[in-house]
Amino acid sequence: MQDEMYRNKFAFKDVGKPPDRLYVLSQCMDDLSCDDCAVCFDQINNLIPGCFPNTGGRVFLDGCFIRAENYSFYREALGSQDTARCGTDVNSGPAFREAVEEVLDEMLKKAPITGPVWRGFAIKHATAHGVTAYGMASCWKILDPDLCRLCLSQAVAYALSCLPATEARVLNTGCFLRYADFSFANVATGETREEIISFFSYMMGVVIVCLIAIGIGIWVGKRTYQRKNGVKVLKAMGDVLLDERLQFLQFKYATIQKATENFEEIHKLGEGGYGEVYKGTLPDGREIAIKRLYASRKSRIDEICNEMDIISRAQHKNLVRFLGCCFTNMESFLVYEYLANKSLDLMLFDPAKKKELSWGKRLLIMTGAAEGLEYLHSQCQIRIIHRDIKASNVLLDLKFKPKISDFGLARFYSCDRSLFKTTIAGTLGYMAPEYIAKGQLTEKVDVYSFGVLVIEIVTGIENTKYHSDDTYETLIAHAWKHFQLNTTPEIIDKSMEIEDVKEVERVVQIGLLCTQESPNLRPTMTKVVQMLRNVDIELPKPSNPPFIDEHMELHSLGEEYYHRHSFSD
Repeated sequence: MQDEMYRNKFAFKDVGKPPDRLYVLSQCMDDLSCDDCAVCFDQINNLIPGCFPNTGGRVFLDGCFIRAENYSFYREALGSQDTARCGTDVNSGPAFREAVEEVLDEMLKKAPITGPVWRGFAIKHATAHGVTAYGMASCWKILDPDLCRLCLSQAVAYALSCLPATEARVLNTGCFLRYADFSFANVATGETREEIISFFSYMMGVVIVCLIAIGIGIWVGKRTYQRKNGVKVLKAMGDVLLDERLQFLQFKYATIQKATENFEEIHKLGEGGYGEVYKGTLPDGREIAIKRLYASRKSRIDEICNEMDIISRAQHKNLVRFLGCCFTNMESFLVYEYLANKSLDLMLFDPAKKKELSWGKRLLIMTGAAEGLEYLHSQCQIRIIHRDIKASNVLLDLKFKPKISDFGLARFYSCDRSLFKTTIAGTLGYMAPEYIAKGQLTEKVDVYSFGVLVIEIVTGIENTKYHSDDTYETLIAHAWKHFQLNTTPEIIDKSMEIEDVKEVERVVQIGLLCTQESPNLRPTMTKVVQMLRNVDIELPKPSNPPFIDEHMELHSLGEEYYHRHSFSD
């Protein structure tokens, strides 16, 4: 049956012997390509087993349908479970009603017509007084034209009862019908010459009917891609988007497009190897940040799925809030809350803008980021390692409160497993030595990255761009040497006015504790939060950071410094 679906987009089959004989029918809408149908069928085929141990069931997607029963239902056009699903948005104008009525009437006339090949399918649109309505009707091909007409007649009546709703779907025993105030069909057909673009993110309806119990499935996206990469993305996204946590987190492409004024350059916030980020404004006035992603590589597709899965599980005041997603035949979009001060790196490493970051604001940023990591490591329902903590992944709101972002590399980990090996991923300069050398991934990897971030915030210098007379010295080694020599004030960012130098020195010490070479010596993020918040907690002396021979490095500061200070641990 699967091969037949891939070839013909339609199949029916019965297997087994009574009383355990099973009859199955499946069909794709005619607006799908064969590749699109294959993906839709794979998705729907995984849903139908959810009806069992009942003796039968149905699953409706906007792109395909499947039904299984323990009796032959192939000539059924109507049934007691036939129903309509009406949208929540309304258009009470007479023009829209007139357009919908015309569309439904045209489809009722067109779909049952017998031609050279029986199709039982129609796509129509109609405009009344400048308002356009779009429609699609499809009968199961196992029915004859008369049964198709019977089924669609009732479907039209059901659909009309949904007005003034701007969208409706009718789920009948022998047919499917839909109208909407936007174009949703997949391809141009002989009946329409306009370019009709479909989008996976139109939150397509899924309805599972299991005998007398009607279970309304999640409204998930199904509009499949018409290019090879698009099919790959949809296959990868399928399981993620069926997750109940993401049921209502899908945006229409039209909404994304309108929010950014068709991705005008003026709205672009940034660009990188992953894609672009745009600022958008929703109709209700809410500002959003939209990641427009390049998803042609499998690794990038995996990152997108991973980020959606993780960020939808993690909710904290210091984590960026995930609002939804959108997938088209060409692109992938992730939607987040918009934070007015953008990412920390854009301010911290800019000679002019960094002056806005007083010590009080910087301490607020460090403490908030620490609390966000503490939540991921020990308070979230599923513990998470971020793996890419750095200034560009810390966003700031209007009041400079920080929110950790970019969970593409994040990983779940089990509390009963102290460490595990994984493929190395992250940003050089922020990765812990044991992770680089052996792939050992624990929460202490994030602690190390946070320590680097702390030293960057205090010094105003980006670790990966730090330069010294010693070519091999890192910013962390530089800070550690000054801490050992009691000259920490020399590394404090000169753009800040400091009232309490001791407080800054204490924070540098916390950063150095986080970046110790041995992961066992690094504090947990819970301990880090306590040390940042409570100045009465006595801090241990940090040991040397990685990639340093402490006596060789200290000697480079000069004999005078070396003999004046004690270096004992």
